[in-house]
Amino acid sequence: MTDISKSFGGVAALKGVDFTLRAGEIHGLVGENGAGKSTMMKIIAGVHTEYQGSLEIDGRLVHFRSAHDSLAAGISMVHQELSIVPDLTVAENVYLGKQPLNALGLVDWPAMVKGAREQLRNLGIDVDPRMRIGALPIGLQQLIELARVLFSGARIIILDEPTSALSPPEVQRLFEVLRKVRADGRSIVFISHFLDDILSISDAVTIFRNGRHVISHSTEGIDKNWLIEHMIGRGHEGLEESYSGSITLPARPEGTPVLATQGLSYGRAFADVTLDVRAGEVLGVYGFMGCGQLEFARALFGKLRPAQGHIELEGRARSLRNTAQAREAGIAFVPESRRSMLFHHQPLYRNISISILERISRLWLKPGVERKTAQRHIEALHIRPPQVNALLGSLSGGNQQKVALAKWLTHMPKVLILSEPTRGMDVGAKDDVVKIVRDLRDKGLAVIVVSAEPETVLSLADRVVVMKKGRIVREFAGETISKDKLLEAA
Repeated sequence: MTDISKSFGGVAALKGVDFTLRAGEIHGLVGENGAGKSTMMKIIAGVHTEYQGSLEIDGRLVHFRSAHDSLAAGISMVHQELSIVPDLTVAENVYLGKQPLNALGLVDWPAMVKGAREQLRNLGIDVDPRMRIGALPIGLQQLIELARVLFSGARIIILDEPTSALSPPEVQRLFEVLRKVRADGRSIVFISHFLDDILSISDAVTIFRNGRHVISHSTEGIDKNWLIEHMIGRGHEGLEESYSGSITLPARPEGTPVLATQGLSYGRAFADVTLDVRAGEVLGVYGFMGCGQLEFARALFGKLRPAQGHIELEGRARSLRNTAQAREAGIAFVPESRRSMLFHHQPLYRNISISILERISRLWLKPGVERKTAQRHIEALHIRPPQVNALLGSLSGGNQQKVALAKWLTHMPKVLILSEPTRGMDVGAKDDVVKIVRDLRDKGLAVIVVSAEPETVLSLADRVVVMKKGRIVREFAGETISKDKLLEAA
């Protein structure tokens, strides 16, 4: 790939990027969120068809017009979100879309089971092809999806965060399969936030930063610190919108926590999570995408029911069976997707007053009271335009995030959980949200900020816990930390 550029709505996602993949190579691809990795791979996979620059396969210039074109050229991408069909058997998933037929034109079930068994055994996978795939562990599902891609004849395979949901033994099993694939002369692009995995499996690595190609290098002789330094950037090249400095965290606060968890676990998403947050404190929960932090945030708000452990509010164990109980207990939650909690075709005042309608409108709606309440919060949070009747969909992403906050602040909670509160915002909007969160902290609110962006955590948190593959692996308090320390811990 040569001089590839790609923009979305005037925002450049890739800026003159070069990338080379060789036959029989596992090539690691790393960079922070928004660095351009997925955009680049989706061009190769035929998902993004409009771009500048040139793409060559075997020295021949190509321009894929669809994902089908890319598949026909022997390229396949396994996304982080698996595309298996859980209610079908293993064999049906391996042969999905390519079922063998008998002389009558019907599916040849014995041939499909036999072929799937042989295909899986070639990859070191010993499983009954007649089993329902949804009953298998996620690690096996991941390997079976990879088997389907290999069975399709793909010679260039793109893997997006393939180890994010795997246990250490499953990771090693995956790596054994990938080494067999490499030995067959096929090529793999391995996208991951887990730098140890990149160094363990890759022959070469390419680093992206802010939509640009930083460096490509053999993995021989480099270490995790080398990767982190090139990911973050140093010297005259600048960091553009990256946070490069260090911050000093205050000492761990004393007193009874407003919210605490003890040994909280949920399926394979997270396990044995114990933490606490106090009034007037912002606790940052940092980890790479897929480490379990988003599911943990949902469990705190009653959206998920933990299998083990318990939640305490002001020293008393509480069972939060649903979001209504969490709200009654004084917990508010702003998810990473604003679209999921706001009404884009409704005016601002209706979006803001929705959480207190039962308090102000027991028998009938009172638009006047709703507008007055909304106007107060619009002014306090500097929402633009400051018009209660403006449609939410006409606002910028940053102002929509302020509306999401205002919705919960109409009745002040005890604990505010913010999931990716500054994602997709420009610098000015991020600064506004930071000021709002700090102001709420200073008013005595307990705030939990969950994010995969180290800049967000560093700009907001008084104390930070780091999650890795579903578990808390490090806590930072009363010390100086920086972005590279967070990356190293994660």
